[in-house]
Amino acid sequence: MCGIAGIFDVREQRPIDEGLLSRMNQVQFHRGPDEGGVHVEPGLGLAHRRLSIIDLSNGRQPLFNEDHSVVVVFNGEIYNFSDLTKELIAAGHQFRTHCDTEVIVHAWEEWGEACVKRFRGMFAFAIWDRNRRTLFLARDRLGIKPLFYALLADGRLLFGSELKALLECHALPRVIDPRAVEDYFSYGYVPDPRSIFRDVHKLEPGYTLTVQAGQKELRPRQYWDVPFTYNGVQNETDAREGLIDQLREAVDMRLIADVPLGAFLSGGVDSSAIVALMAGLSEKPVSTCSISFGDPAFNEAHYAAMVAEQFGTDHQVEEVDPDDYGLIDQLAGLYDEPYADSSAMPTYRVCELARRRVTVALSGDGGDENFAGYRRYRWHMYEERLRNLMPRGLRKPLFGALGSLYPKIDWAPRIFRAKSTFQALARDAVEGYFHNFSILPDTLRQQLYTAGFRKQLDGYHGIEVFNRHLEQAPEHPLSMVQYLDMKTYLAGDILTKVDRASMAHALEVRVPILDHKFVEWVSGLPPTMKLSGGEGKYIFKRALEPHLSKEILYRRKMGFAVPLASWFRGPLRQRIRDALLGPTLADMGIFDTDFLEALLDQHQSGRRDHSAALWALLMFEAFVRNSLNHRQAPVVAAAG
Repeated sequence: MCGIAGIFDVREQRPIDEGLLSRMNQVQFHRGPDEGGVHVEPGLGLAHRRLSIIDLSNGRQPLFNEDHSVVVVFNGEIYNFSDLTKELIAAGHQFRTHCDTEVIVHAWEEWGEACVKRFRGMFAFAIWDRNRRTLFLARDRLGIKPLFYALLADGRLLFGSELKALLECHALPRVIDPRAVEDYFSYGYVPDPRSIFRDVHKLEPGYTLTVQAGQKELRPRQYWDVPFTYNGVQNETDAREGLIDQLREAVDMRLIADVPLGAFLSGGVDSSAIVALMAGLSEKPVSTCSISFGDPAFNEAHYAAMVAEQFGTDHQVEEVDPDDYGLIDQLAGLYDEPYADSSAMPTYRVCELARRRVTVALSGDGGDENFAGYRRYRWHMYEERLRNLMPRGLRKPLFGALGSLYPKIDWAPRIFRAKSTFQALARDAVEGYFHNFSILPDTLRQQLYTAGFRKQLDGYHGIEVFNRHLEQAPEHPLSMVQYLDMKTYLAGDILTKVDRASMAHALEVRVPILDHKFVEWVSGLPPTMKLSGGEGKYIFKRALEPHLSKEILYRRKMGFAVPLASWFRGPLRQRIRDALLGPTLADMGIFDTDFLEALLDQHQSGRRDHSAALWALLMFEAFVRNSLNHRQAPVVAAAG
């Protein structure tokens, strides 16, 4: 895995600021500590940090074709590079290395922009074609690898694997996009293609961006989408067999490495499935690692140990301090923009543990999105059945009235939170899902903002992120919300978390369940095979029954939970008050200070659980403070 960066003068061929390019590259040193490379020519500069995985002695980047007319910088892995190499050699191309990077150069020469459709892997890369005066940027289909870009007022295009690379340029405005703030407090992250800064964008998963000299507008193009098209599977037996065959192939492709390789093992279904298939494909014991928590309510180490024993893995487990909140400021610098998934802390620690033994680790990410494993999918389908019992004209006033009368008891188990359920039922399917999904409901977000900031939003609402994807979403209500999560939550939260946490330790993480061919096949299964009788991941678990015990497959889902509620009433009680009521947030003009104080008082008195909202605010404050510490004082812009 690597880090890439670059500068392209779209208007002219002015000399590139090599000092800036070097800083952009160096600030991403953690992504590729093995070596670095830079190429500069009139109007263009490319930079690369390398984490050597395949063909260790070769594969240095930037990497050129034979006549030096085409050059690439690349972050990721192309798993089918061997087959593509043979095909390109047969077409007359000459290879100097045995690495996957060189395949990209020759694939561009052979197929042009369509080359991305031939790649099976995770990637973000930039190709410069000198003869065509064209820069080509691409990101993999599911968004496993990140890519940020910004077009400056002076005509320079900046790009990099992380936002911090672009922020090395002092000419880049640090103007916060109000819509990104609304998105963040809706979703807990800033969904693609926005970033927290108005002038910086993320290239969306499954998109490319072609930029030619003299071009005035940037127009990303989509080359892939999750199809949700019936795959022809006739019955459950065929589905179980096909699933294991396809996933085994995806795992096998990801075992190629010239460095130590292992796997994360939480004891959950997804990671256990990957370890089970790895064990069947590996001659040596699989190296696995997991973390444990002192609180049994959050601890899955026992289940991980069961799987490790079953498959004879070389297993390492380490207990994590349950009060690991010292990472808060470190995470702000790691993510570069507000990011409110508290499981980033244990993810950081498990990556740190894995890197002591391996350079590459396979993970089980993507199983919940593919196979409808999240509990919120069950609730969505339950609510959708209730919605369909009466017309919308009756539903909205009835459920709206019940929602206003029922007391809000968000400390209770989900089944008893009828106020939230009634509020969701009063809405259409997408509105209801958004309401259940949001870390701050609409009413709280409206109270959170000052009147001046609400005016800056100019009517913008976070649900527009979902609405933007609805035109291409499948009609079935379960497939629809799976699709929305794949377009937003998967890339913006899950894969962002894993990329930053792993690359902070120079660890490459591979995700077989997100192999795009496997995703295409799974999306074509009937929804009833994914969520059946209230059982999420139904066909996945059934397919794995010959490989894993029922205790592993059918136990209650846990995940990397963090005890935020107790933190904010205990050891972080004063810190959260100082952060939320201090000058950093007050000076932004975004938040109503009286409401922040009420939010804190309600939570710390035990009357309400606002832990998710408080964590999001704490991480926003840490982001602003981190920006100020780097002399990058952000300001808020008007929307539009």
